[in-house]
Amino acid sequence: MSETMRPTQQPSTSVRPQRWAPAKGADSGQAPGRAPATPPMSAKKRDAFFDNAKYLAIVLVAMGHAWEPLRGDSRTAAALYITVYTFHMPAFIVISGYFSRSFDASPGRIKRLVTGVAVPYVVFEVAYTFFKRWAGGDPSYPISLLDPWYLTWFLAALVIWRLTTPLWKVVHWPLPLALAIAVLAAVSPDIGDDLDLQRVLQFLPFFVLGLCLKPAHFQLVRRREVRLLAVPVFAGALAVAYWAAPQMNAAWFYRRDSAQELAASGWTGAVMTLALFGCSVILVACFFAWVPRREMWFTALGAGTLYGYLLHGFLAKGSRFWHWYDQDWLHQPLGEITVTLVAATVITALCTPPVQRIFRPAMEPKMEWAFRRDATEVRRTR
Repeated sequence: MSETMRPTQQPSTSVRPQRWAPAKGADSGQAPGRAPATPPMSAKKRDAFFDNAKYLAIVLVAMGHAWEPLRGDSRTAAALYITVYTFHMPAFIVISGYFSRSFDASPGRIKRLVTGVAVPYVVFEVAYTFFKRWAGGDPSYPISLLDPWYLTWFLAALVIWRLTTPLWKVVHWPLPLALAIAVLAAVSPDIGDDLDLQRVLQFLPFFVLGLCLKPAHFQLVRRREVRLLAVPVFAGALAVAYWAAPQMNAAWFYRRDSAQELAASGWTGAVMTLALFGCSVILVACFFAWVPRREMWFTALGAGTLYGYLLHGFLAKGSRFWHWYDQDWLHQPLGEITVTLVAATVITALCTPPVQRIFRPAMEPKMEWAFRRDATEVRRTR
């Protein structure tokens, strides 16, 4: 599913924690997975660990969308779906928060937030609307920038989260406060759908958690004992998901509805919010534990994950509009494996540099015409 994550050096257990910190100005206001079109010559080398994490997470996002129509016929697909949905977006959001630590609402960062997140939100919200009108057979579906459709909620959320970053830097106990807000949102059915605010507030603790993390925390999950422990934890999560799949409402993992809208009591909503946060944090830690630290064949693709995220939505929704899943063989084990491999292949292709070059005007517009030059630049040109 967001965007600003320009990593620095490759993490290593032999490197002091402070060398993990992003370079000054690394928080670009862009969405995770975004690489600057013309990086400064002094910029430090991208961090392979975070690029690897972003790529692997976006592959899981695509697989999750591919498994969704299979859940009703396959308990295994349902278990995998629940497990992946417990941590894949939280992992993205934690990384987004981590690389937002230097956001200070300065003019430069506001500009990059607008061009790197807000403008792509507008562009793809309009594009998805026309796609739904054409492919979804709904010619009267309205264009509404206040009602994100499908994947665009993440960009709207990232704008809101990032603008609140200065607040989280000055308050005491930011994470407990964010959790309290998430719980209140989960038990408040009257928040409304504008900008998908229900989901923005319920996912907020993961962004704040990322803001609170330090390089040493990522070193901690890379310890050998944590990596070994992650294996039985993931196995246990899959077992629990397999047991719960027939009776679990997957909408809890989307965090777009209140407890009352899910036919649950307020107390149930509060407990589920805290329980899901705890489960997600544990699985996110396990996921990070197994992310490679060295450069891999897919490391460079981590810079294009936002492209893959937004573009694959057309195929994910198109597969439903065009009834691709009506074929019976897709609901058999061989079909499920095929769907999984196709999803991984497609999302990988959409993260590649050629795709980035084609869609960069929409995803990373420069828009110099829209902003005033600062006083320093004006003085230089005199």
